[in-house]
Amino acid sequence: MGDRCHRIGCRVSLARAMGALKADLVGDEGPRISTMRNYRFAIVPYPPKDEFTLREEAAKLSEFLVDNGWVVLPISLQSVLLDRIAAQEPDWASRVQAMEKKLPRDRALEYLRNRLQPLVEGDEVMAGIADECGRRIREFAAAHPDRAERTLVLIGRAGALYPFFRSSALLKRLDGQTNNVPVVLLYPGEVRGPSSLSFMGVLEPDSDYRPRIYR
Repeated sequence: MGDRCHRIGCRVSLARAMGALKADLVGDEGPRISTMRNYRFAIVPYPPKDEFTLREEAAKLSEFLVDNGWVVLPISLQSVLLDRIAAQEPDWASRVQAMEKKLPRDRALEYLRNRLQPLVEGDEVMAGIADECGRRIREFAAAHPDRAERTLVLIGRAGALYPFFRSSALLKRLDGQTNNVPVVLLYPGEVRGPSSLSFMGVLEPDSDYRPRIYR
């Protein structure tokens, strides 16, 4: 009964958050998901275990917008990371996995962090994931110049970057890279206090967020 009540409560909460987001996107004065005209970022937090409910609500929002003349770009951070892993040497993933299994848990996590950091944050060869997201957003906006006020970017599957990257860092890096189209981060975690967010409900709450939080 308790789990069923939680699922119902989460669905209601997410439906309310998405409804508020939709209303702010399709207002008569254009998208207004932020109090700052030149900073169109927002966050929709949700419990990590409710990933599938979140996806359903995001799909409903996307379908509504597309039916009303919008274009929507979904970006899966998990897919971006997996593409980067696949681009390494053929045995890279198996070697990293084998070494991880040999190490104690704390050392294994640090080893993974060191190996994945260049793929997540970038290096002299490869741009970081935030820069890759920025590139995709700019290309999408350029492909739909007539929909500048009817474009939405939904960034999801952020849990794939845990614990190697903080989403606040992602949004900071994206600032100025998005052609000012609305960007919404689907955030697996918890809201603590007025505006602090705990990534995956595990990391220490981070209050370093400027975007509006829809909840």
